[in-house]
Amino acid sequence: MIRAATIGLALTTGLIAAALPAQVWRSDQGDGTYRNPVLFADYPDPDIIRVGEDFYFVSTTFANAPGVTILHSKDLVNWRIATHVVDRLDGDPRYDLKDGGGYRRGFYAASLRRHTGLFYVAVTPVGHKTRIYRSARIDGPWTYKELDREAFDPALFIDGDGTAYLGTSIGSDGTVTLLTLNDDLSAVTAAKVTYYNKGAEGSKIIRHNGFYYLFNAIPGKLAMTVSRSRSLWGPWETKPSIDDKVGGHQGAIVDMPDGSWYGFVMVDAGAIGRMTNISPIFWKDGWPWWGTPDKPDVVPDRSPKPIAGHAFAEPPSSDDFSAPTLGLQWQWNHNPDDSKWSLTQRPGFLRLHATQADGIWTARNTLTQKAQGPMMRAIVKLDTAGIKAGDVCGLGSFGKYNAQLSVVGSAKGVRSLRMQLTESTQNGPRTDIRVPAIPVTGRTLWLRADMDFQTQKGRVGYSLDNRTWQDVGDAFPLAFDWRTGTFQGQQIAISCYNPAPTGGYLDVDSFTLAPLSVGVQP
Repeated sequence: MIRAATIGLALTTGLIAAALPAQVWRSDQGDGTYRNPVLFADYPDPDIIRVGEDFYFVSTTFANAPGVTILHSKDLVNWRIATHVVDRLDGDPRYDLKDGGGYRRGFYAASLRRHTGLFYVAVTPVGHKTRIYRSARIDGPWTYKELDREAFDPALFIDGDGTAYLGTSIGSDGTVTLLTLNDDLSAVTAAKVTYYNKGAEGSKIIRHNGFYYLFNAIPGKLAMTVSRSRSLWGPWETKPSIDDKVGGHQGAIVDMPDGSWYGFVMVDAGAIGRMTNISPIFWKDGWPWWGTPDKPDVVPDRSPKPIAGHAFAEPPSSDDFSAPTLGLQWQWNHNPDDSKWSLTQRPGFLRLHATQADGIWTARNTLTQKAQGPMMRAIVKLDTAGIKAGDVCGLGSFGKYNAQLSVVGSAKGVRSLRMQLTESTQNGPRTDIRVPAIPVTGRTLWLRADMDFQTQKGRVGYSLDNRTWQDVGDAFPLAFDWRTGTFQGQQIAISCYNPAPTGGYLDVDSFTLAPLSVGVQP
């Protein structure tokens, strides 16, 4: 089905109109308060530390490259991307999209600490030994040493005497083991079980007022527990804490410059993925509690900002591709083939050469960034003159459901639009061509992808002049599925591939991300 539609780029109801670029979601309300989540996007498995007046937040990125994203904030509310620890994933051919690729694998929950003047990131690539990266600066360069074992979801902790430990547990069991590290955090010197907490994983460890506190996710219950002990080796006492119904199930707490505490916690949020909430923490009877004394262990939807006076900030999204390097918001679906893309072959454009593949799931050099909620609209301006016969190049969603509106080249030089939906299943990708090919003329074309994470639906469309738009096909589903998807929330994807080895290229002039107007239904 094809029907006419018009663009609306107004702010979503409830957000603040200000003399700023339009934002899909704004946590900072501009009146001294903030709303959760602080980032309405998939930044899972958070670990947050404070260094002086700066906060740093590391997040899981799986097989995306560059990987292991670190964000920076001055107030726990307004975040920018500081760096990616891993420029290019190494150690496994699947990271190059070989042998079936690394979807749902790659680099899982990382732990971030600062010690003896260096930043340390402990992270375990799935199926490989744990790595500890180090850098004098948060923006790198980063180097790593590999340990002698695979420590699932490592929790890096530095005790008061300077001894470093890694806590590790996996939810299918719940045995929490502490690995003692040598002085330069490059090797394990001892390993000892410290606690058994059925179903526990995603450990975080802190020390406060003579107690060690151990935070664990209980994924089967989408809940969190807090344990405490006078010794790292126990005995531990445990109390239940929050869960996804009241705020989240994996995270910990971080101290503030004034001596107060705040909590960070991940919540499963449907198709958008797993988002992070920030909450005040109060102490009662030697235990940390999320929220406020009148509503204990409930993450507030809205709360005073942890630190007042800092301006609005957010990760970048829109891009005119005029910089000599890709913006930090962009990631490739796996390690890219650097011979197949360029920002210099045509300055001011991103050029994607068609990679050889039979579909987007197997196509290398698919450029992604996180979708944003609650309702978003992505638009790319394209020059299609370089497209050749068999090329399939376009824009759409990427994840459990890959809905792509693509320009397809033919042997006669005629270009057409095709909307196809690929669902990743346990038996491999399943593709459904949704509408007959739509002939298009001219070389300049605008494509659009809308995603509404309130209804879990999306829609694609196109324009020949960026004024009059045509929707293509019916609404498509949005979903999160860790078993058969990418283990991430839905992403936005720009792709270009060809089943044959002799493809052309797509020139991307610009990418714009903005809120989807209230009343515009995917």
